[in-house]
Amino acid sequence: MRRPAAAGARAGRRLPNPRLTGLGSGLFCGATLFALACLDQLLLGGSQTVYGVLFLPVCLLTALWVRPGDLVTAPVVVPIAFTFGLLPVAGDSDGGISGRFMSLVTALALQAGWLYGGTLIAGLVVIVRRIRLMARRAARRRAQAAQAAQAAQAGQTGQTGRTAPARGPQVGRQAR
Repeated sequence: MRRPAAAGARAGRRLPNPRLTGLGSGLFCGATLFALACLDQLLLGGSQTVYGVLFLPVCLLTALWVRPGDLVTAPVVVPIAFTFGLLPVAGDSDGGISGRFMSLVTALALQAGWLYGGTLIAGLVVIVRRIRLMARRAARRRAQAAQAAQAAQAGQTGQTGRTAPARGPQVGRQAR
């Protein structure tokens, strides 16, 4: 006798589908990019091109994993996280805080293409998700309206075999 596969075994093979809040998506994106930048600095000596390439899939995941209610945050947190993650690979400077800041500004200027590309990816994914969400809501409303119309029509013709409940006085409302 064959037993059906356990629900946990089937769920284990699917890709993760977390739903991050706006803050959670910012933390995810920032922490991931900072960790990738540290690895880049450690293994490749701080290649900003490698960091830029790794930035793009992180943008995609951030935009895919943010909750529907917080969709607008994804294109906002991505550039902030890019800047935060750029700190380890921005370049060595002996000028203290002002030298580090100038290295960061220079790296942002030189890597603007990656920044714009990742923000564009996040923005496009968010727009597509928002359009699909609005289409699903409209379809649900149409289906509910059709069901209500069928129920009203069935109630008028007496096809249900039930009588409508009698409406008594409304509680909490005052007669004028």
